[in-house]
Amino acid sequence: GMTLTFDQQVTFLYTRDLAASAQFYETALGLPMALDQGLCRIYRAGHGAFLGICARADAPPGSQSAIIVTLVTPDVDGWYDRLIAAGIAIDRPPAHNPTYHIYHFFLRDPAGYLIEIQRFDGLPVGLLGAE
Repeated sequence: GMTLTFDQQVTFLYTRDLAASAQFYETALGLPMALDQGLCRIYRAGHGAFLGICARADAPPGSQSAIIVTLVTPDVDGWYDRLIAAGIAIDRPPAHNPTYHIYHFFLRDPAGYLIEIQRFDGLPVGLLGAE
């Protein structure tokens, strides 16, 4: 039978302050904008992967802790240094997590979402399904 697949994936996050969030994703993380929909901006996070940041005045407080946006890179330390240099608050430096075989650190975006920057140890170039 025919195999159905998806070509792209978008994670949408709500923010009360689109300008602050846009500044973070465009400047601190350097993500290129793929589509500006006015109230939503969609950024390219990687091959086939996108983040959509949408203005919403009634974005529910506290819901951010239910979501982790993980960005995978072989250069976790490089990203840590870049973000620290940009003045982004980060609780603790990158560390190995033996349970999940990853090397990672966490930070919060301006809307309070948890962002994880990690690599997968023991996989080719630290990527899932590398092409």
